Amino acid sequence: MDKKELIFVVLFTVIIGIVAALPTGFEKQIYFNSEGVRARVLETDESTVYNIGLIAQGEQRGVIEIESGTHKGIQVEGVNLLTGRNEFDKMFNTGDEVWALLEFDQEGNIIFANLIDHYRINKELILIAIFAGLLVLFSGFTGVRTILSFAFALISIWKILIPLMLKGYDPLLVGLVIGNVLTVSTLLLVAGFTKKAYAAILAAVACSLVTAFMAVAFTKYFMIDGTVMQWSESLLYAGFMSLDLTGIFQAGIYLACSGAILDLAIDISAALDEIVMSNPAISKAELMKSGLRIGKSVVGSQTTTLLLAYMGSYISVMMVYMAQGTPMLNILNSKAIASEILHTFVGCIGLVMVSPLTSMICSLMYEVEGQTSLVNGSQRLIEETADVATGV
Repeated sequence: MDKKELIFVVLFTVIIGIVAALPTGFEKQIYFNSEGVRARVLETDESTVYNIGLIAQGEQRGVIEIESGTHKGIQVEGVNLLTGRNEFDKMFNTGDEVWALLEFDQEGNIIFANLIDHYRINKELILIAIFAGLLVLFSGFTGVRTILSFAFALISIWKILIPLMLKGYDPLLVGLVIGNVLTVSTLLLVAGFTKKAYAAILAAVACSLVTAFMAVAFTKYFMIDGTVMQWSESLLYAGFMSLDLTGIFQAGIYLACSGAILDLAIDISAALDEIVMSNPAISKAELMKSGLRIGKSVVGSQTTTLLLAYMGSYISVMMVYMAQGTPMLNILNSKAIASEILHTFVGCIGLVMVSPLTSMICSLMYEVEGQTSLVNGSQRLIEETADVATGV
């Protein structure tokens, strides 16, 4: 890593810190006179819980010991309210760590303890530490730069993308700006200030614009709106009536495939960079042909990866349709499945375009370098021949 890249990494780390410190404008808590704490379940009481088929209703009570916050060490009775929906309900056992919401009176005394869910932060940190350790172990300093890129993406989405969308800014425009900033920063961190990085950036940004345009066009063509997204109507009921849910859906289509697009772009540009290093005199046409041949293999695997990523998150819905014997035409015409088809194939079209575009950009960027290397090599050969003749 040269000095320029080191300076960039340091500045990028500072930028991550600045973005992390930015206020979102939504820090105000909904619940007043309350505090979220970590607690441990000492005992449970299921006497008021009753089952109706597969669904449990009622409330589970238990004694918990608070392990964090202003009331650490105090034991209180907590309540786990069951709604009859298994996707939200949970049952606690003795010894479980839980996240509880404490409510206070005006004197600061606990009047109610709501058992929200199992406490998972420590387990999540362990998983993240394993990921980061393996990445640094096998990738060295490149792994560190990858972690910085990963952190910047998460913080940018949470601190900039989501707040701006909630404030009513055009979701597709915000998504494009944030997505392309992440693309540029990721590729510069991973590939450095090199021609392969610049070529990948140009190709990825161009394909992102095409993908966004297709997302808008086919959303209208399929007659799908943003309410197909989970929890979208909850935003309207929460007071954000002016939100453009369809625009958020379209921005999500682009963002979902932007990672695969930049991945494929850097794969092809890095491969072509190696070809130029091995053969600096390669012609523009041959370099582009090489990129297209590389793309044929990579695009097939990437599109399949994108398909599996989308369908994997929707497997339960497909199982429900099949279990009920729903005809295939009914399934394909349903709003939920049509939206996934839109997600999948718009993203795949964007991926297919990456290969020829990256190959063309690389052939243009490396052509001058190849010709210069050939001329310099020929000049050195002439000079060496002249020296030998003079010596003789």
